[in-house]
Amino acid sequence: MAILRTRKTAVTSAPASVPSLLLLAWVASFPTALLAQASATLSADEYVQQFESSYHDVRSLRADFTQTYTQGANPRIESGSVIFARGGMMRWDYQKPMQKLFLSDGKEVQFYVPEEHQLTRTPMKSSDDYRIPFELLLTRLDLRRVFARVELADGVLEQDPGDHVLRAYPKKEYVGVYSDVLIELNPQFDMRRLVVDYPDHGRMDFRFNRIERNPPAPRSLFEFQPPAGTEIIYPP
Repeated sequence: MAILRTRKTAVTSAPASVPSLLLLAWVASFPTALLAQASATLSADEYVQQFESSYHDVRSLRADFTQTYTQGANPRIESGSVIFARGGMMRWDYQKPMQKLFLSDGKEVQFYVPEEHQLTRTPMKSSDDYRIPFELLLTRLDLRRVFARVELADGVLEQDPGDHVLRAYPKKEYVGVYSDVLIELNPQFDMRRLVVDYPDHGRMDFRFNRIERNPPAPRSLFEFQPPAGTEIIYPP
């Protein structure tokens, strides 16, 4: 039987949460076969329009990821695979340096650490986990509505030839939460990289590869029954 208790601090492995706006950058990862490539003559607004319309036919997405948090001289690097589906569903399977599982069924977030025999359960609406911005994945995308400004920023990252980089700035109410978001997109609007810079000079860097569009994503993938003896934590 699982053990239940509550505590004030949820088990997490990352710094303060990324604002919900950030998720909207991710949805640009979903290209369609008919997208035109952006040319050097496109304005930032025209490029944003193209990449905002690039995901409408995609209902699920799978990718391998590497996640690096850097503040000072000691970066923390984690990697694994992730799958998203419409309805706020997501599953992050961390493999290195330790196994962890982060799930959302669109209503509840579960974070399981096998090594610690602990499972944290939090309602989606009240969770401040940094992965929560992805809950809007495969839904409406409007960068100009949620960011104060979006501009082309080629050269800011060490991007692949043919790729473009967008820089998005926070609205006034989020200035203290993050400084900017950098999004590297290839010519087909696959997102290779998403970087979040924080006011304390920290940086969260997601790199995605082996992206698969519309993979099978049964609801059972986003459900989890903890092993007997697992401590279940319900943060207040």
